[in-house]
Order: sequence, then C-alpha cells, then structure tokens
Amino acid sequence: MTTSKRVDVSTFMDSRKMSPRQWLVLLLAFLILIFDGFDTTSIGFIAPALIDDWGLQRQELGPVMMSGLLGLAFGSLTAGPLADRFGRRFVIIGSVLFFGIWSLASAYSTGIISLTVLRFLTGVGLGASMPNTATLISEFAPKRHRSHMVTFIYCGFTLGAALGGLGSEAMIEHFGWRSVLIAGGVLPIAFALLLVLTLPESIRFLAQNGAMKAHLIEAVNKIAPGLANHETQFYSSEQTVKSSGKVSALFAPGFRLGTCMIWVTLFMGLLTMYLLSSWLPLLSRDAGLTMGQAAIIGSLLQLGGLVGNFAVGMKMDHWDHHKVIGLTMFCGGACAVLIAMQQPTMLVLSPLILLLGYFINGVNTGSYALSAAFYPTQIRATGVCWATGIGRLGAISGAGIGALMLAAQWNFSQVFMFLAVPSLLGVAALWMKGRKQHAAPVQVQAH
Repeated sequence: MTTSKRVDVSTFMDSRKMSPRQWLVLLLAFLILIFDGFDTTSIGFIAPALIDDWGLQRQELGPVMMSGLLGLAFGSLTAGPLADRFGRRFVIIGSVLFFGIWSLASAYSTGIISLTVLRFLTGVGLGASMPNTATLISEFAPKRHRSHMVTFIYCGFTLGAALGGLGSEAMIEHFGWRSVLIAGGVLPIAFALLLVLTLPESIRFLAQNGAMKAHLIEAVNKIAPGLANHETQFYSSEQTVKSSGKVSALFAPGFRLGTCMIWVTLFMGLLTMYLLSSWLPLLSRDAGLTMGQAAIIGSLLQLGGLVGNFAVGMKMDHWDHHKVIGLTMFCGGACAVLIAMQQPTMLVLSPLILLLGYFINGVNTGSYALSAAFYPTQIRATGVCWATGIGRLGAISGAGIGALMLAAQWNFSQVFMFLAVPSLLGVAALWMKGRKQHAAPVQVQAH
C-alpha cells in the first residue's frame, strides 16, 4: 500500500475491512466486560447465602448493595477525565487490576461493615473499566459497525453476570459464598497482566498529542499496513472542543440538552436494572420459588440482556438511535407491568423475565453507544464516563428503593408495577433529545 500524505484519524478505518488489530481489541474488551459483569452482580447472587450465614435481615444488606454501586459511580465520574488526559489503555488496565484486588479482599470480610467498605473499593475499579472500554471500542470501530460493536461488548457484561448466577449456586454449595468473590478477584488480576502485553491505545487519542506521532504511525500501520510514515500529516474531521477532558465541556452549546437527556435515560434505565439485579433473587424466593430457582430467574434476566445487547446495536446502525432506544425502553416498562399481573411461578416467570432482560439491558447498552457517538474524541471518555456515573446514581437509587420496598413489605407484583414509571420517564428524555439532535458545524484540526 502506498503511504498517504494526509490521514483523517476519525474516518480512515470506515472504508476498510476489520483488521486483526481491531478484532483483538474487540475480543479483549468483551473479556473485560465478562469480568466486570461477574463482579458487579456477584453480591446479588451471594445475598441469600450471606443472610443465612450471618443471620441478617434482608434490608440489612442495603448498605452493601448501595456501597458497591456508589463505588461504581465514583469510579465512572473520576476515570473519564483521566482517560481523556492520560489515555484509555492506562485507565482500563489499572481499573481491571484494581477491582480484582478488592474483590479478592472482599472474600475475607468478617461482617457487614468490612464488606461494605470493600465492595465500595471494588466498585471504584468496576466503574472505571466499563465506560472507558466502551470509549476505546468506539474509537477502533468503523462507523458502519460502531453502535453494534459498542453494544456487543456489553454482551460480555451480561454474559459475566449470567455466568455468575449459574456458577454461584454450585460454588456456594461446594465452597461457600466466599469462593464467588475469590474467583471474581483472581481471574481479573491475571487478565490485567495479559492486557499490559496486548491492549493497544486509541489511535484518536494518540493523534491529539504531537509527541506521540511515532506511536501513532505504528498504530495506524497495524490497522492499515503501509498507510503512514513520518511525512504523513494526521488530522481529524470530527467536531472538536477546546476543553479536552473537562466536565464543563459537556455543557457547551450544542451538548447541554443532549448531555442532560442521556443522563436521565441512563439514570432511569440503571435504576430499573439494578433494582432487579440486586433484589430479584430474594423477591423470587419470597414469592415461593426455591433458592435454586431464584438464582435461575436472576440468570435469565441477564441472558435476555445478552440477546438485547446484541440486537440493539444492530438496530441502531440502521435506524434512528433515539427511536430504537425509546421503543425498547417502552417495551421494557410494558413487560414489567405484564409480569406484575401474573402469578409468580417458574413456568410463567421464565419466558417473561427473559424478555424483560432483553429490553432493559438493551436500553442501557444502547444509551452507552448513544453517548459514545454524541461526543467528540477530546471529551468522549469524559462524556461516556459521566453519563455512566450519573446512571450509577440511578443504580444506587434502584438498590435503595428495593431495600425500602422490602422493608415496607411490598410484594412481587407491586415492585414490578412500579418499574413502568422510570421507563416512561426515560422515553420522554429520549424524545426530547431526538427533537433537538445536535448539529454543530464541524471544525478540522491538523496535527
């Protein structure tokens, strides 16, 4: 291939087939989110065993549930600006190592207080890894597959969560609940060491710093061999902003409304998801199912999400993003109401929970893809991470609301009927953003 004198780092991958380098990044990102999903939801699956082992009341687990989610929010909010300044690779590897270490430490908790603190620290690493991994994928993906690839890696999250549900029952039965947390620590630590050797940095990030030109040339040529040399001028045709890595840039003209509406959508979507992820096994057991059946129901929620994550990205690459996510969110609310009207038996719940997982997981992963597409490179990690962090506040609210519902003796049907409310609010936010779709003029920068 003849070297090119000018390379647009934001579009040069769009007209090419996926290179081995891009497939490698996609695989590594998928594996990162498998570990992320396993560790994030593990506390929900060990909750019944914790209650029995420590003699707790159900609502006493509320602080543990919420501390992990608070850590997720804190990790998301702090990691975005760091990734926009120091690189996606550095933050991703550090966060995987961080949550692995603290998950391992959580296995040796001696009571609610120590477990609450250690789950917060685990959550910090988990909160940093997921949105930055999505950012990295969006910057390695060709435009025609971008939404699909971003949402595909979230299949890794739901797969990890589903494996947690399916594997935790056997692990708890044979080795005790601590074994689930040990597995959630040792495996990510080993994988972080592999990432040091294999995970590349974002080409778009490298292009922002002239001092990294040699690394940029090497990275470009690994995607498109022979395309660039030291005489090549790199530039970006995407919109640029002045305040790289600053949260205030998310509220610049043209971004303000979109930022707020993405936040509302993710807040409502994660409220719904984490209320169910945190409390569905206990709700199912209280409704008359066995502990084993309750674990299966929790896994079905995640397995439905696995399909939903895969499908929503394909739809977004072909149709309007806002309509796809909005319709998915509306259907999730309708499905929750339908579940509330049924007698909670294994035969009835299994297909409906699978369908509900399809919708509510699809909403959240679609919203991550929406935010990755909405922001330019200079603030993409900040935008995606802050959207995720604000969404985590919804997750914290969901876990807390679930604890209050259980303390107030809400039954299975009442909890599911409530889930229609956040769904409708999220649909309204997407409708508002869709009407005011950002259309600022593009500025071109040369490097």
